Amino acid sequence: MNLAVEETFLFDDFSEPQRASNGFQWQYISDTVMGGVSQGAARHGVLASRPALQLGGTVSLENNGGFIQVALDLGALGETVDASAARGIAVCLCGDGGSYAINLRTADTQRPWQSYRSRMDSTEEWKTHYLPFSDFIAHRIEKPLDRCRLRRIGLISIGDPGPARVAVSRLALYRDVPR
Repeated sequence: MNLAVEETFLFDDFSEPQRASNGFQWQYISDTVMGGVSQGAARHGVLASRPALQLGGTVSLENNGGFIQVALDLGALGETVDASAARGIAVCLCGDGGSYAINLRTADTQRPWQSYRSRMDSTEEWKTHYLPFSDFIAHRIEKPLDRCRLRRIGLISIGDPGPARVAVSRLALYRDVPR
């Protein structure tokens, strides 16, 4: 049986710069919240004919730092999204050839350093990556990923010092369907 991919829930297509498709706003976060010195910024714009959110800056490991990120709350006041019907996250991005990650937080991630991550390499051309939930690795948390209680999603440059430049033009849940 051949399988195709179907999007089941759109987080953002970046067509509206003031808010995501789910009605919330993207936030830029760096390691400076914990004493690090990484610098960057996020901005909406058009890149290669696509509306996108662009993340750029310099990641530094000084002062126990090492990340820049854009993150989106999935519900108001900590409400969660049930992604149990989905297989994973579909993300269309392009960048500088570096490695980036999708960062998930759930109702179980109570500490700022806890998350679930799946890495992907960027290319200069737009490419859609399909990241199955089974590929997300727990970071500083013992509990397995509970995809029934997703609270926040982020695009992060972490652990690789130096310049970072990446853009995302679509972010959604996906599932496999028979063709």
